[in-house]
Amino acid sequence: MKKHNTIFEQIIQKKTATQLLYQDNLVSAFYDIHPQAPIHVLIVPNIPIPTVNDITPYHEKTIGRLFTVAAKIAVKLKINESGYRLIVNCNNDAGQEIYHLHMHLLGGKTLGPLISNSTITNLM
Repeated sequence: MKKHNTIFEQIIQKKTATQLLYQDNLVSAFYDIHPQAPIHVLIVPNIPIPTVNDITPYHEKTIGRLFTVAAKIAVKLKINESGYRLIVNCNNDAGQEIYHLHMHLLGGKTLGPLISNSTITNLM
């Protein structure tokens, strides 16, 4: 189910008290309110793109900016050397809850594998 006028759009438009870590003409970044790691930042396009499936060639510059901003934030938060994880979920089965494309930047501790070795073996 794709829903426009999400909480992310309100944050981007500064209609909430959420503190932005970064904002330019293409993307915005802020802390997740339900962190899954000591550092958990969401990086979102400023235009509503519901899912990865909705990305078009028009969005390429914006999608690239998500990654360059992730790297800048990692430096700012001093996790660029120790490491961090970037995650993008697409649709319900992947756990996407807000239908405004967003990238999770997680770090600040050693992060375990996303899936276990036994799961990988079973997939082969």
